[in-house]
Amino acid sequence: MSDIEPPTSGMRPVTAAKAILWGALGILLYIAHAAFAPVALALLFGLILSSPVEALHKKRVPRSLSAALILIIALSALGGIVAFMWEPAQEWFAKAPQTMITIKQKVSPIAKIMSRLDDLRKNAANLGAQGHPAPAAAAAPVVATESAPALIVGAGAPVVPGILAFVIVTLFLLTGGPPMMARMTAAFVDNLNASYVLNIIEKVRAEVGHYYLITTLINIGFGALTGLAMQFWGMPTPFLWGALAALLNYIPYAGPGTTLIVITLVAAVSFSMLGQVLGVVGTYVVIALIEGQVVQPLLVGRRMEVNPLLIFLGLWFGGLFWGITGVILATPTLVALKVIAENSKSGKPMMEFLGPNDQTRNRDAALKRFTKQRR
Repeated sequence: MSDIEPPTSGMRPVTAAKAILWGALGILLYIAHAAFAPVALALLFGLILSSPVEALHKKRVPRSLSAALILIIALSALGGIVAFMWEPAQEWFAKAPQTMITIKQKVSPIAKIMSRLDDLRKNAANLGAQGHPAPAAAAAPVVATESAPALIVGAGAPVVPGILAFVIVTLFLLTGGPPMMARMTAAFVDNLNASYVLNIIEKVRAEVGHYYLITTLINIGFGALTGLAMQFWGMPTPFLWGALAALLNYIPYAGPGTTLIVITLVAAVSFSMLGQVLGVVGTYVVIALIEGQVVQPLLVGRRMEVNPLLIFLGLWFGGLFWGITGVILATPTLVALKVIAENSKSGKPMMEFLGPNDQTRNRDAALKRFTKQRR
């Protein structure tokens, strides 16, 4: 009889009841996303801002005062960023029609080639359809238009309650802090499990807060360097593109890609020389590669890395379910799940699932050992 006993901390089987429950929860979150999205964003901001609130509380500052102060500072910073970007963004929106005309002129050779290919396709289709009467043209539908003020009020009406809910829930979370989480947790489990859950919550709070602090510092430097590079090449409103690069860099892969597309279009519209366009694009690509391949791994570390495939899927499904809110929440949710798995008794399978692909030579041997343990 072998002395080695099989591991008992395996993944619990998914029953039909659990599958139905999780499916119903997913449908509820999709249908009622307008109600849940502000609360989810408030939870994220509560995790990020809780560390400075607790630091002030340790200095004998009342938690309610420190929560209000930190939240005001954070909202003021967001408002300052919006104000900084508002005027140059408005200028680009005002020039949008002329910009589209310029873009069409720049891509006209490619458009002509595509138009000729489309004409050949239509001619081939017409040859096959000879002898058949052409269908009668349908009457153009009448589209009702609204005035600009009515559109602004209609678009802003559902946003204002969401913003208020976000601010109020964030303030409550920061004011309550760990004591509120302790009371809420103890209401459902015994004292031992409550302390265990609170320990995991503290780890998630600390790790996610540290992750976003380092990421914010990196993005500030990334945006400043991008703005200086754009100014060097003579791009219009260079620091607008630096601020855009810094904000979008919070979204892995999709954010830098979107910034690259925007900068490429602006450079193509602004410059007549191909060398300047390639210089702008190439400079941004070099900065983004250094940030993504050197700075991020060095400062953030491999401990917080998540499988790129899961990040992409999280961004995809988050965007489909909750729009831009889902895109914002996708990465921190995966990071929080990895922290929970690292601090859970049976979290090793989840860590293997969420962790990045191991590129070392002995990865196959490690995978075989893990597979044997699961049997």
